[in-house]
Amino acid sequence: MFDWLREMLTYSFIARALLVGLIVSLAAALLGVSLVLKRYSMIGDGLSHVGFGALAVAMALGAAPLAFTIPVVVLAALLLLRLSESSKIKGDAAIGMIATAALALGVMVLSMARGANADISSYLFGSVLVMSREDVILSLLLGGAVLVLFILFYRRIFTVTFDEAFARATGLPAGLYNTLIAVLTAITIVLGMRLMGAMLISSLIIFPALTAMRLCKSFLAVTLTAALVSLVSFFTGMSLSYLLATPAGASVVLVNAAFFLLFSLAARLKNRVRAGS
Repeated sequence: MFDWLREMLTYSFIARALLVGLIVSLAAALLGVSLVLKRYSMIGDGLSHVGFGALAVAMALGAAPLAFTIPVVVLAALLLLRLSESSKIKGDAAIGMIATAALALGVMVLSMARGANADISSYLFGSVLVMSREDVILSLLLGGAVLVLFILFYRRIFTVTFDEAFARATGLPAGLYNTLIAVLTAITIVLGMRLMGAMLISSLIIFPALTAMRLCKSFLAVTLTAALVSLVSFFTGMSLSYLLATPAGASVVLVNAAFFLLFSLAARLKNRVRAGS
């Protein structure tokens, strides 16, 4: 019955993509709950565009993609955080400005690099073929670090997410934990965008959190449900991609969308039952 699964895992590039994708999906879902509640969810989209520009420059220079891109995207995350907190250019406007400029830079660099045009779609929409053994090792190390830091500072992230004013009043360095969330998000975005692409990676942040919020009410329940939905969605999407020969990133996003619709339907039925009783 599961012969296709054993066959799929015999391909080393698919096994690598699954390994990295699952840890990135888990990290993105955990961070996504805080980002959605703080109305920072679009930062993932903005950072993915910056990542696209940085990856394009790395390819043109012949530099290691992840080693070059991660610091650039982390700096962009800190800049966006600074702009949203203290500048006249607020939130979505700052994200849109930086994201479109970075995307334009990436397209320009790729168009000028010799033989690079064929690779544009893999940067924009992802490819399971791009993960080298070195990328996998770096991704697992950094992805594991993201998960450990999130778990260690879970309570403080919870406090900053729900009531930042109260957190500051009690002496909690809210700015430090906002910075931590931004840096962890930047790392997660870069690790995942080579699989999902610049256009689709933010879905790993937004969909699981919103899906879990359809039925769950507490922060812990939403976080755990989002993590589970994200893991199942990624594995299912990758499996469908293998069985149906569809793009991996798009398959994962559509499975996430299907879960969102199912949870929304379940929430409506639950509310009707409550109203009827």
